[in-house]
Amino acid sequence: MGEPMEFDSRQTVIIAIVVLLLGKMLKNKVAFFEKYNIPEPVIGGILASLIFSSCYFFLDTVISFSLEQRDVLLVVFFTCVGLSAKLSTLRQGGKSLVILLIIAIIFLFFQNIIGIGITYLTGLPEKVGILGGSVSLSGGHGTAIAWAPIFVEKYGISNAVEIGIACATFGLVLGGISGGPIFNYLANKHQLQSKQLEPDIVGLPAKENTKITVDTAYNVLLAVCIAIGIGLSLHQLSTDLGFKLPVFVPCLFGGIILTNTVPYIWKSVPWSSGKPTLALLSDFSLGLFLAMSLMSLQLWTLIDLALPIILLLIAQVLLAAFFAVFIVFHALGKTYDAAVMASGYIGLGLGATPTAVANMTAVTQKCGPSTQAFIVIPLIGAFFIDVANAIIIQFFLS
Repeated sequence: MGEPMEFDSRQTVIIAIVVLLLGKMLKNKVAFFEKYNIPEPVIGGILASLIFSSCYFFLDTVISFSLEQRDVLLVVFFTCVGLSAKLSTLRQGGKSLVILLIIAIIFLFFQNIIGIGITYLTGLPEKVGILGGSVSLSGGHGTAIAWAPIFVEKYGISNAVEIGIACATFGLVLGGISGGPIFNYLANKHQLQSKQLEPDIVGLPAKENTKITVDTAYNVLLAVCIAIGIGLSLHQLSTDLGFKLPVFVPCLFGGIILTNTVPYIWKSVPWSSGKPTLALLSDFSLGLFLAMSLMSLQLWTLIDLALPIILLLIAQVLLAAFFAVFIVFHALGKTYDAAVMASGYIGLGLGATPTAVANMTAVTQKCGPSTQAFIVIPLIGAFFIDVANAIIIQFFLS
C-alpha cells in the first residue's frame, strides 16, 4: 500500500464545506434527489466517499481526515434539539401522542430483535444487529456515528461507523420512498379525505418577525454553552453510576432542562427570540457533521457485508411497513390524520425525523392538511425517540 494522505483540521473543514455545496448543487440538478428529499450532506458525502474510496482501489492510497471537530458538532446539534423541545407543546398532541409513543417504544425493541435475528442467519456478531437496528435506522446518521465508538472499543466491530452509516443512508432512502405508497394504499382503501378547513402549519410555527442579529447569536451561544455544561455534568454522573452513554444524550437533556426552566423563572430573558438563530446553528452543525462523517467513510471495509446488510434492510422495511399499516393506522383511529401519521412513521422508523416530515409534507400538499400529524410525529421523532432509543440500546448491549 502507498503512502496515506492525511488532511489536518483546517483542510478537513474546507473539504466538508465543498462536499456540502456539491450536494446542494446535485440536489437542485437531479430530480430523484429532490423528489425523495435526500439531504444535501448525504448526497455530497456519499459521492465524496466513493471518490476517496476509489483512491484506495485504484491508487492504493488511504485518504484520512482529522475528525475531532466532528464530535463537537454532533454535541452542538443535539444540544440545539434539546433547546428546541418545549414541554408545553406536548398538550397539543394529546391522546395520539401517547398512543404513538407507546408504539414507537415497542417498535424499537422489535427493530433490534429483527436485527439480531438477521445476524444469527448470516453469522455476523450479534451487536451488528443492534447497530443496524434502532441505532442507525430510528436514530439516523447522528446516532449511528455517536454510538459507533462504543461498538468499536467494547465489542471489537472495527467498521462500526461504516455499517451504521450504510444502514442509516439506505434507511433514509427507503423510508422516503415508502411513505407515499403507504398513504395512498390506506387513503384509497378507506376512502379518506382531510376534514381540516384551515391551512396546514406543516410542522412549523408561524413565521416570526425576529431576525438573526449579533444579540440573538450571543443569546444562543450562551444557552448552548450552558446546556452543554449541564450535559457534561450529567454524563459524568451517568458514567459514575455505570450507565455509559454517548456525550450527546446528556447534552440533549441539558438543553431540555434549560429551555423548560429559564424562560419561566426569568421571564425577562429573550429566550424565544433566538429561535431562528438556534435553527441556523442546528442546521449548520448537523450539515457539517454529516458531510465530515460521510466523506470519511472507508467503503472497502463493507464489501464482505453487502449481502447481510441487504437482508437486514429488507427485514427492517417489512417490519416498519407492517407497523405503519396494521398498528399505527389502526391504533390512531383509521382516520385521514392516522394515514398521514402512518406515512410519517415509516420515515421515522427507517430514516429519522427529517424523512418523516418530508413524507407527510408530500402527501398533505397533495391531499389536504393534517396539523395533528405535524405536531405528533416531530415531537416523538425529535425528542422522545432519542431518549427512549438511548435507554433501549443500552438495554440490548448489556
